[in-house]
Amino acid sequence: MNDLISVVDWSRWQFALTAMYHWLFVPLTLGLGVIVAVMESIYFRTRSQAWLKITKFWMLLFGINFACGVATGIILEFEFGTNWSNYSWFVGDIFGAPLAIEGLFAFFMEATFIAVMFFGWKRVSPRFHLVSTWLTAVGASISALWILVANAWMQYPDGMTFNPEMMRNEMTDFWAVALSPVAINKFCHAVMSGWALAGVFVIGVSAFFLMRESRTDFAVKSIKVAGWVGLAGILLTISTGHGSAVEVSRTQPMKLAAMEGLWRGAHGQEIIGFGILNPAKTFHNDEDPYLLKVGIPGGLSFLARGEFNSFVPGIYDIVEGVDYTSGGKRVNTVSYADRMKAGAESHSALRDFSAARAAGNDAAADSALTALRATYPYFGYGYYDDAADLVPPVALTFYAFHIMVLAGGYLLLLYVAVLLFAYRLPGMLMKRWMQWVCMLSIPVVWVCSQSGWVCAEVGRQPWVIQDLMPTRAAISALSASSVQLTFWMFAVVFTVLLAAEMSIMVRQIVHNSEKTED
Repeated sequence: MNDLISVVDWSRWQFALTAMYHWLFVPLTLGLGVIVAVMESIYFRTRSQAWLKITKFWMLLFGINFACGVATGIILEFEFGTNWSNYSWFVGDIFGAPLAIEGLFAFFMEATFIAVMFFGWKRVSPRFHLVSTWLTAVGASISALWILVANAWMQYPDGMTFNPEMMRNEMTDFWAVALSPVAINKFCHAVMSGWALAGVFVIGVSAFFLMRESRTDFAVKSIKVAGWVGLAGILLTISTGHGSAVEVSRTQPMKLAAMEGLWRGAHGQEIIGFGILNPAKTFHNDEDPYLLKVGIPGGLSFLARGEFNSFVPGIYDIVEGVDYTSGGKRVNTVSYADRMKAGAESHSALRDFSAARAAGNDAAADSALTALRATYPYFGYGYYDDAADLVPPVALTFYAFHIMVLAGGYLLLLYVAVLLFAYRLPGMLMKRWMQWVCMLSIPVVWVCSQSGWVCAEVGRQPWVIQDLMPTRAAISALSASSVQLTFWMFAVVFTVLLAAEMSIMVRQIVHNSEKTED
């Protein structure tokens, strides 16, 4: 058992390592692709050589980042087969479909037009080159769409039927998978956050140019484009974040409770603007959850359910199966004790079905199948006998969520200030302190982006597929030592890759900052 837990933990750590390194590159690719396309559109309209130079510079940085994103992404997909083979068997029919579409359509589209984008300047017409640049940016977003559809399905499984003879789920409704409201919100939120991230990156690099007092016009023009794209991105990120919160409240209430450190729910539940959790608080004691908190009354109720006085269930309420209408009437939901009981019955029914099929007893098989269908929505709970094991890591989820929110608020203020200075008070961009603020905001935006994914993925634990498959049942038959070995190998390779990318980018940035012509 200890070895199993070790394999599960190391497999999770390895996948988290790969995913987080991958997400260092992806949002910059998504956003920088759009920024470059906008810049080239301005060049196409004006035929200005200044805008051509601006476009080519940012396109170069886009290409460097794109290559690193591809390298880490390929490894990420291979890990589903190496470390999570039970998961791949259990839902491969569904999960593999959007990934196949991503590879055959979206990535093929990117790979085709990025070649024209980089090598077609003097080989194709300016119009066709512009179209290729936009199609590369669109292809990156479409690629993200199908990957996020797959991820959203893991958090809200729909459009499938379990085949007990094959011991796997099979897709029955592709459009239920592709057009899930969870998938739509997740896609919009992730892509728009990429715009916001890339905007800060361009502004920060441009501020470096201004600090070195070189290529001033180049830098200011870049700041204006990045500012508008980034502002649109952060505003839409905030808007879709609200939509995501509504969907989380509906489909993953335990995650929402963990995000707010909410152990007991209430009507008119406040949203925590800033808080410090009590490390002594656990599922099995009655300690105060917070050492310090600053909240907005009714904020969480409005965010989750659209009414300031609505009831938002906490962790204990969800476990006990308790909820309330906006009018205060108690509503009994399915408690975790009942879910674990139903899950155990589902496992038993599956075993009975297999035994009946092996014995050729069709009547018993049909009876077992009926019982399995009735309890299958809680199949994953059959792996547990303690509700405490079904509560995600509250502290990590809570702090990741609030770091994301606070950083997002800061970025909104930054964009407003930068655009105001660029158009109304240009002298402020020449202030050394403002240049430092812009440059130091680059790591802030990556912290914000990574925190969002930590919140989304840690907050749904212990599930790899919500309610159906926990992480402990999804792993491959590997030794802990082999997973540990590959973990450290990937850690070294990814770190070297990141260092190489940063070195190349810094050299290109410094080299271009030394030019004096605009």
